[in-house]
Amino acid sequence: MGRFRTYDEDAVLSSAMQAFRRKGYQAVSIRDLEAATGLKAGSIYNSYGDKAGVFDAAFAHYNRTVLRRRLDCHAPATAGLPGLRALFISLLHEPNDESYGCLITNSAVELGCEEGAHAGVDEGIRILAVTFAERLSAARQDGSLRGEVDPMRGALKLLALYQGILVLIRAGCDKAGLERLVLDEFDNLEVRRDA
Repeated sequence: MGRFRTYDEDAVLSSAMQAFRRKGYQAVSIRDLEAATGLKAGSIYNSYGDKAGVFDAAFAHYNRTVLRRRLDCHAPATAGLPGLRALFISLLHEPNDESYGCLITNSAVELGCEEGAHAGVDEGIRILAVTFAERLSAARQDGSLRGEVDPMRGALKLLALYQGILVLIRAGCDKAGLERLVLDEFDNLEVRRDA
């Protein structure tokens, strides 16, 4: 008969997720995961199989909690283009002024795609791309998106900008300059009301 888990799985996955986000998949050891989560190696192996199992579970947790929460907070369907703008600006203001970047972006860069992208990377990018396309399509419907902007191509452009900003933040680029870039991009998407 299996043993019941006696720990808060969300807290464990959040801690593991932060370890992978800060150091990358390859650099995180089981000892690092023990230190981050408070679990002993035996509990980690019993619960997740191995480091890859922890990574998979932590990544699913990231997409489900961090990414979806950020989208729901800043860019819900009712927020239109101003919500998308707020989402992009939020990337520049992480808690405690951290610059560890995004697990999706960091993992895509670190792990590449020789055998295809990690499932967590694929899912995160899909969530972002679908959200951007839906918001731009809704902006087209409500008349706030410039007529020459194709929502699908615009969504791909926003996805590239989103991921690029996260890489540049991690590299220590000037956040004020990145904020100007975001504001310029959204000024180019929105219909000018003062014209």
